[in-house]
Amino acid sequence: MQYRKLGRWGVKVSEVALGSWLTYGGKVDENEAIKQIHFAHNLGINFIDTANVYASGKAEEFVGKAISSMRRDDIFLATKVYFPMGSGPNDKGLSRKHVWEQCHASLKRMNVEYIDLFQCHRYDPDTPIEELVTTMGMLTRQGKILYWGVSEWPADRIREAVETARAMQAPPPVSNQPCYNMLTRDIEREVIPACESYGLGQVVFSPLAQGILTGKYKPNQAPPSDSRAAQEKEGVFIRGRGGLDASVLETVQRLSKLAQDSGLTMPQMALAWCLRIQSISSVIIGASKVEQIEQNVKAAGTLLPPDLLKKIEEILRAAPVRK
Repeated sequence: MQYRKLGRWGVKVSEVALGSWLTYGGKVDENEAIKQIHFAHNLGINFIDTANVYASGKAEEFVGKAISSMRRDDIFLATKVYFPMGSGPNDKGLSRKHVWEQCHASLKRMNVEYIDLFQCHRYDPDTPIEELVTTMGMLTRQGKILYWGVSEWPADRIREAVETARAMQAPPPVSNQPCYNMLTRDIEREVIPACESYGLGQVVFSPLAQGILTGKYKPNQAPPSDSRAAQEKEGVFIRGRGGLDASVLETVQRLSKLAQDSGLTMPQMALAWCLRIQSISSVIIGASKVEQIEQNVKAAGTLLPPDLLKKIEEILRAAPVRK
């Protein structure tokens, strides 16, 4: 495993992180989740990412049970707040009340004394940035969190958060968690440059585009019965963005051939492609089997040569734009 600084900050995280969205508490049961987290840790993964809303809190519970037998200092534990956790008017968003209460609820579910990285799952237009910055500062001073970050925020809001924190002499956000992969590159235009200018690290989710970039989905063929795309609920994120369109899958097959010729699996090449950008601190993988973790971890430290990057770019430029 290789490790990178989280943006300009001193803490180091594994280049490959283990996430829990759509897996732990859902497709993956408690015992298997604990097994996977231990397996990943033994391979050098120190970054475990979850969220309060994943499986309505079950994902956090599974993560907490898994790390209870580990040395806490060896784990960089990240969770999130924003989405509804109840039906009340204050059970969602980034108000001081909701953030404060959900931070403590997450601590309780995971049975830990502090959270390494507390992330704002989305931007909340109803909460002033000053309120959020103050709340994160309070949680930091009390030792409940060590760092805070954002997820899927636009560049202008990231700038506003950092500048507001600086003006208030409060801890600024240190990271952004966006969707980024070979097929979804929106953040390259504004978000990455903004984050680099302020020293935020990127911890990207869906680096394999919900499994599309594994190459297991074939053009004009039904998805494998045990795959995410074949599941009515779990596959909605793939189908909703046209991920199973024949033109997209044909592009992936061309990339897969390129990976094979280079001695890599398609997932390894896709993950290493993301990590070609130094300000991307980590790529978050999900897994339903330990074998997937074992293979994907091999992307850490893999440097794609310039000629291979050029060939990848030529294929991607010719690909249709995803919806």
